[in-house]
Amino acid sequence: MSTDTSVPHPRISGVKGQPMEATDAALYATLMGQAPAGLAFFDTGLRCVRANAVLPELLGVPGADPLRRRPADFLPADVAAAFETALRTVLAEDRPITEADLTVPRPRQEAPPVPVVEPPVPVPGPPATTVAAGTRVLACTWLPARGADGRPLGVVLTALDVTERRRAEEVIRRKEQRYRSLVEASSQVVWVASPDGGVIDDAPEWRSITGQTPDDYAVDGWLAVVHPEDRPRIETTWRECVADNRVFETNYRIRTKTGQYRHFDVRAVPIWRGDTVIEWVGANTDVTGQREAEEMRGRLTEQLSAAALRTARLQQATSMLAEALTVSQVVQVITEVGRSAIGADYSAVALLDDDKLRLSVVAPSQPGGEPRPEGRPESRDGIKVSDQTVMSVAVRESRPFLAEHPDSLRLQLGRDETGLFTQHTEERAWVGLPLLAAGAPIGALRFSFTRPREITEEERVFLEALAGQCALAVERALLFEREHKTAEELQRSLLPSDLPQLPGMVLAARYNPATRHVQVGGDWYDVFRLPDDRLAIAVGDVMGKGVLAAAGMGRVRNALRALALNDPRPAAVLAGLDRLFSATEDEEQFTTVAYAVIDPETGHGAFSNAGHPPPLLISADAPARVSGLEPGTPLGWPSQRQQTSFSIETGNTVVFYSDGLVENRRRGVDAGLEELVAVAADAPPEVVGDPERLVDFLVDRMLAGYEQVDDVTVLALHVPPKPM
Repeated sequence: MSTDTSVPHPRISGVKGQPMEATDAALYATLMGQAPAGLAFFDTGLRCVRANAVLPELLGVPGADPLRRRPADFLPADVAAAFETALRTVLAEDRPITEADLTVPRPRQEAPPVPVVEPPVPVPGPPATTVAAGTRVLACTWLPARGADGRPLGVVLTALDVTERRRAEEVIRRKEQRYRSLVEASSQVVWVASPDGGVIDDAPEWRSITGQTPDDYAVDGWLAVVHPEDRPRIETTWRECVADNRVFETNYRIRTKTGQYRHFDVRAVPIWRGDTVIEWVGANTDVTGQREAEEMRGRLTEQLSAAALRTARLQQATSMLAEALTVSQVVQVITEVGRSAIGADYSAVALLDDDKLRLSVVAPSQPGGEPRPEGRPESRDGIKVSDQTVMSVAVRESRPFLAEHPDSLRLQLGRDETGLFTQHTEERAWVGLPLLAAGAPIGALRFSFTRPREITEEERVFLEALAGQCALAVERALLFEREHKTAEELQRSLLPSDLPQLPGMVLAARYNPATRHVQVGGDWYDVFRLPDDRLAIAVGDVMGKGVLAAAGMGRVRNALRALALNDPRPAAVLAGLDRLFSATEDEEQFTTVAYAVIDPETGHGAFSNAGHPPPLLISADAPARVSGLEPGTPLGWPSQRQQTSFSIETGNTVVFYSDGLVENRRRGVDAGLEELVAVAADAPPEVVGDPERLVDFLVDRMLAGYEQVDDVTVLALHVPPKPM
């Protein structure tokens, strides 16, 4: 490609002594050699006469020589067609074409810039150039060139690379269109205010809602239609935000063109240019539907609050019933919850007798008083199921009985006695509910009111659920009371009622069950005289609680006594118990026994242990300690039983105990044994010398600060000093 800058030109007078042709030549050379724009001259035959080196680069054909060639000879077809169209237009119409965008491909070896990531958005108005990846946009200006006689000589072309400018303009257009589309698609109405908060632009969308004229809006803008009750607050807040240049965000009521008021949320932010706020842009959102929904929700909340309270009371009843073990406790919970939930003045629970013909009131509706009459005077023998009373009908028909006022009671019961009854009571409305277990009635629940009272459907559902909870709890309590009664009888028969009284030896024992109500478990102790006047002492622990554990305890205790009367040696007794367990007990049964035989006159004896905690030895002249003898295996486990001789000296004490004394959820056996020795060492001499006080001291100190999760048995044997 030739970039010859020598142009023949007539000599003309110069400036400041310089010839004109020299300055023209310098200007031409500079433009053709250093200008960043592409420059070219085309003759009337559309052939390139002059072109600088930049032009082929910009056109995407680096290295091409355009001189004396038409555009079609060195440019791609689509680019050449645009080129020649522009040249012909300028020559034919003798007018310039300015700032015409021409898109050309980039050279393959040239890496294209990062493409615009925003998707193309149609923009209303004149078409705009979209910059595709791998292309370049040139802003071309085509100027007609004439000779001295005015004849057209050709066309001068200037081409400037405006790719990045067009790309930036495209991004701006897309952002503007996106913002406009979002505003139009949302329910927001946008307005603009001056830096001091005044009106600067019209807001047609806003005025279409409020009915304001442009002149009206120009005075106070959006503030003019704010509800009179809201305007002082809003105007003050708006002025403060403008003064502090902080975000304005609030809500108010707006008068619409229909004269009604609607709720709007508003948010306005300052627009900054450097350190100066140039305007405010606000957006109003109609939230009337949301406010109406909130108001409706509030009304529904009020309507449901009573139901929510009843639900909470029902949950409370469930929690309280989980701790109620006796029927009287269940009745107390149910009546208290029912009264507080529905405002009943009186309540009562009655249970069917075994013959299913009579209801017995369990608890009076008034503390310390007699049960309220049931629609007619009732006897102390209870209420017959065949009677016409609130609870009788509920039980007999297995359905709720509702009487909203005395007339309704008389109408449903159909007895003259009800009229007599209502004359002698302040009750004026009644609810009776059957207590059903497995579909069969076991009793009835009754509430009454001192005023006429209509029970709503929601309250009826709650009361039926409460009655269901009551029935389950009563059934469980009845089962518990039966087991409780059996357990008490077993306990009385299995534990010694008293301990032998010996002249040279004092004994004391304590048994603390793990539960407050079932007074029997797997722990046991026994002390009895043998035929040769020696004393047999046993402490054991059968795994489990309740009647089954008590039954296992009874079998072990009775078998031990029988074996001891036949052969009292400790090893022989435990070996016999092993044979008994292997023959009769389940493999899962876990039982430990400590057994000793002592001569009360000499203090000498023998001891054998089947997996039980070691005895505690307290001496008058030595530190307290636990026996270091191997405890052996629990009953029923293969083991060669061993026995050890021992002697209780004068002034000393031996304490047998179960693992519940030293072990719990937070204290292991080893730590418990160490703590037991420490507690015994702290016992005052007067306590050590009195077994009754000693067992209480050990139990109280060892259980202090811990939750008792197992039965605790303690048996102390003390040899007092002989009187001088």
